[in-house]
Amino acid sequence: GLGAGMARQFAAKGRDLALCARRLDNLDELRTELLERYPDIKVAVAALDVNDHDQVAKVFGELDDELDGIDCVIVNAGIGKGYPLGGGKMWANKATIETNLVAALVQIETALEIFKAANKGHLVLVSSVLGNVGVPGFKAAYSASKAGVTSLGESLRAEYPSGPIKITVLEPGYIESEMTAKSNSTMLMVDNETGVKAMVDAIEK
Repeated sequence: GLGAGMARQFAAKGRDLALCARRLDNLDELRTELLERYPDIKVAVAALDVNDHDQVAKVFGELDDELDGIDCVIVNAGIGKGYPLGGGKMWANKATIETNLVAALVQIETALEIFKAANKGHLVLVSSVLGNVGVPGFKAAYSASKAGVTSLGESLRAEYPSGPIKITVLEPGYIESEMTAKSNSTMLMVDNETGVKAMVDAIEK
């Protein structure tokens, strides 16, 4: 997915990494791959379901300690479930908004506490171009969740216009990933490496 792609790009730049995902086995495989290719970096991994809100603060804190400080947090976790509103599958839309927006808020709050204590940091929110438009049908809740992420990010950009915390909001289109592989409508898709490189370049501006 996008997270693994970004990890590879940042590792190639010599960055130490703290990686979170629900499945630790996937993270361990990625960690092994990265350390074999880039033995001079540090890679810390932790299993985390971002919908377990208490665990977010615990895991972020542990990773911060393990790496002697975290200076950038990328809020990237998201799902693409959804169903036409009023179609009888409210659970799918609720799950999307809880993961993409509510869990993002929890990660934002946690990251900002770390950054405020250090008086520096870079918060990156991965939204979507679909957050700028209303999308009918199956993507209505998804676009709404990403609109919320964008709005939170823009609010923070206004709050920290000159630091000490930097805020970046990314609004990618369709990039090859696990999520877009399940989509029936992919419009103008770019391959994972190209899309992720553009995202990493934007983060490092």
